[in-house]
Amino acid sequence: MDVNRNEFTLLLLLQNFRTSHLALAIFDLDETLISADSDHAWGEFIIRKGLVEESTHRELNDQFYNDYRAGCLDIDAYMKFSCSVLAATDSKQLISLREEFVEQEIKPLVQSGALELVESHRSAGDTLMIITATIEFITRPIADLFGIDTLIAPIPEVRDGKYTGKLSGVPSFREGKVIRLNAWLKDNPDTLAGSYFYSDSINDLPLLELVDHPTAVNPDESLQTVAENRGWRILNFRT
Repeated sequence: MDVNRNEFTLLLLLQNFRTSHLALAIFDLDETLISADSDHAWGEFIIRKGLVEESTHRELNDQFYNDYRAGCLDIDAYMKFSCSVLAATDSKQLISLREEFVEQEIKPLVQSGALELVESHRSAGDTLMIITATIEFITRPIADLFGIDTLIAPIPEVRDGKYTGKLSGVPSFREGKVIRLNAWLKDNPDTLAGSYFYSDSINDLPLLELVDHPTAVNPDESLQTVAENRGWRILNFRT
């Protein structure tokens, strides 16, 4: 079901009057809650700041982004690429750059429809969570913009207070999102009964198939087709 803005507003109002138990509301981040890919944007940002060699970094940054959209991303290579800059840069400088990045590059990408959607679940008393394949260093302050405390993201390894350039644990990508979510559920009282997941990407099909209320948001072509065939709700915050 493809929902336009007026119908979406009505759905939000109706959702606030749900009589069922409180639910787990899970959100993808990039191109779902914000209108671009935060990791790709970070890559362009650090190029402009002179932290990396421009041509090589842009070529890889673009290639990983295109591979992700095509559904053929090498997650290990992508994680190594994402974490390498952290290891090569002073921690204090990283924090300062990240603050500038979020203020200048990310805040303009926050979609009003996404804010309304998050607030509808918050008002209903649901548990809010973001699951993303973009590393925690980049996504933690973005989750904070939405007032969402629970974030599942790839975790860059830290030793002796410094980033190593490696990843710690399972990356939350494709089936990895399900693995990380199941691990979180073991330590928390929430369940998947009545759960929601909102995503733009066909890469998130394993988790979309797991929840009770899968919803495609600004979907890519492949996810649009799946959602239409299965009768899933479709939201578009860009119209």
